[in-house]
Parts: sequence; C-alpha cells; structure tokens
Amino acid sequence: MLKFDNVSMRYPGAGDVLRNVSFHLQRGEMAFLTGHSGAGKSTLLKLIAVIERCSRGQVLLDGENLNLAKDRHVPFIRRKVGLIFQDYKLLQDRTVFDNVALPLVIAGYGHHEVARRVRASLDKVGLLGKEKKYPAVLSGGEQQRVGIARAVINKPLLIVADEPTGNLDPELSAEIMHLFERFQQVGSTVLIASHDISLISQMNHRVLKLDHGQLVAS
Repeated sequence: MLKFDNVSMRYPGAGDVLRNVSFHLQRGEMAFLTGHSGAGKSTLLKLIAVIERCSRGQVLLDGENLNLAKDRHVPFIRRKVGLIFQDYKLLQDRTVFDNVALPLVIAGYGHHEVARRVRASLDKVGLLGKEKKYPAVLSGGEQQRVGIARAVINKPLLIVADEPTGNLDPELSAEIMHLFERFQQVGSTVLIASHDISLISQMNHRVLKLDHGQLVAS
C-alpha cells in the first residue's frame, strides 16, 4: 500500500535529511512514526503528500511511483491521502460544515452529495449536530475531530497525521488515537507521526523510529 524503497532526501547545504529509508505498510495497517526533533519525520510525510520528491530511491503509493508523477497528476494523488495536522489548519471564517466539505467542493461534487457525505463524516467523529458552528467556539479536541472529518471525507487510501495530539491533554489524546484505530479497523491505512511515546506504548501497533534520518526500528 505504502512503500519506501531505499529513500534518501538531500537538501542543498544540509546533507541527507533521510538516508536509505525502507519500510512497507500493508493496506489496513496502522503504524506510528517517532524520532527526535529533526529526525526527518516531517520530511518523510512531505514525500508521501508529494510536497517534496526524494533525491534517491522510490516512494510507492498504491503501486504508483510518486517520484515519477507529473505535476498535473499530483492533485489526484493527494486525494488518496487524508492529511491531519497538529494545528488543525481550519478556516476560521467558515463553519464546521464548510471546512469539512472543502475537499468535495474542490473536486466538483454536487450539493446533495456534499451534504450527505459531510454529515456522514461528522457522524464518524462524533460531531453531528455541530456543522453550523465556527471553529473558534469548539474545544481543541473538537477542532481536531473536524480536521479528521475533513481528511477522511474523500475516503482516502491512506490517512497521515502529523502530531495530531500535540496540543491536547492526555485524555483527549487517547480519544483521538482510538478514533484513528476505528478508521483502521474498517480498512484504512493509518500513519501517525508522534512524540507521545507514553501513549504509543499503550497501543498495540507497529512503530517506525527515525534517528538522524535513518530508520533504526520498525
């Protein structure tokens, strides 16, 4: 489903940020990506989202070599990946409904299909009934759930989360992680970058550990 094959990433003047990274996530698998600050986690996630392209090796998503994808095809690749961020990245002047609907609107879906799928997505994250509210009146945990609902509304093959619990207290963090587990249990592939080792250790999932750009544990 997702395969890194001897992937290295070099920035001018910075050397290799990733060095010969290889791993394979099966369809429906959930894994955590850990490592110290500067270990290369964010760079690895950027390669999956085709924000960057690796210097050497191959990144394969659903059998497609992302390094060889033409620029005009990148938006279609990104529809296969649901991205979730630590700082939520919600539009503060739009309602919850409009935030979640945005990927479908961009993709050109009709109004009735958008409405149906937004409600279904909000129901999955426990926010049905709050579609008319604005992000500012929601708690941090609720805002993160809006971000998750937006990420999964296109039914992506892969869900990628970058420090999704970084701004949340331990109880809310556990709730968010168990929400990701529910998506994994119905067939989604999930990769979560996190510093929260104590929480990760309580969950029975694979851990990929980066150290100075190298994968040292899998």
